[in-house]
Amino acid sequence: MENLANLIGSAGVALLLMSFLLNLQGWLKTDGYGYPALNLVGAALACYSSYLIDFVPFIVLEGVWALVALLAVYRKCCGFSRREAV
Repeated sequence: MENLANLIGSAGVALLLMSFLLNLQGWLKTDGYGYPALNLVGAALACYSSYLIDFVPFIVLEGVWALVALLAVYRKCCGFSRREAV
């Protein structure tokens, strides 16, 4: 089970780092679908991996990260902008 958790966690962290790197390079904009989608999948995988190894601090961290990314994807899909939400 630990090997599976490591594999899932590594994939999640790789997606999170990839979205960050692509954004820094200007290849992936934060206001598009790709950035929050990669963050959502990456954080969800990392959260699940943390759950499998019963590491609560990272379950909370990655769970909140995934929820924030889900909210960003939802806002993008429904046409809400940040200015409308404030």
